[in-house]
Amino acid sequence: MARYGMVIDTRRCVGCMDCVVACKTENQVPEGFDRDWIATDTTGRFPNLHLEIRSERCNHCDAPPCVDCCPTGASHVEPFGHVVLVTPEQCIGCKACLASCPYDARFVNPDGFADKCTFCIHRVKEGLDPACVSVCPTRCMTFGDLDDPRSEVNRLIESRTHHALIPAAGTSPRIFYLT
Repeated sequence: MARYGMVIDTRRCVGCMDCVVACKTENQVPEGFDRDWIATDTTGRFPNLHLEIRSERCNHCDAPPCVDCCPTGASHVEPFGHVVLVTPEQCIGCKACLASCPYDARFVNPDGFADKCTFCIHRVKEGLDPACVSVCPTRCMTFGDLDDPRSEVNRLIESRTHHALIPAAGTSPRIFYLT
């Protein structure tokens, strides 16, 4: 069984937000909320500055604290692709998962349940890429099976310098940023 992850090339991302719009449209995300977003980091000292633009979302961690703290089991790891999901009907909206997520990747949907990126698992089950990946005009995002040593995501991770967000959190995120 696959273990899905994503690689995002920060040299190619221009922060156009097509991924954000595609996610909102595909998943009918309520107005005022986002399942993914654009972040920027500027490092260095003038005149030697470096700007990193990143498309961020739930990291679908291998050690997800949001799943461990959920009192009802609504937050869970789906066997298909080991994707971290929420079952809205089981969620009581207690916000424990929001507090435990070091990536601030969840919100409470106006209908009362925790909401977040699903990697568009409904599309992936049909053999399609997540909506954000499919619309990216610079093709900076690659989605695939991290357990397949021949997958494109593994080829990219092995070929370039990369990082994950907040490694000190110990959650083993499955989104990698090529630098």
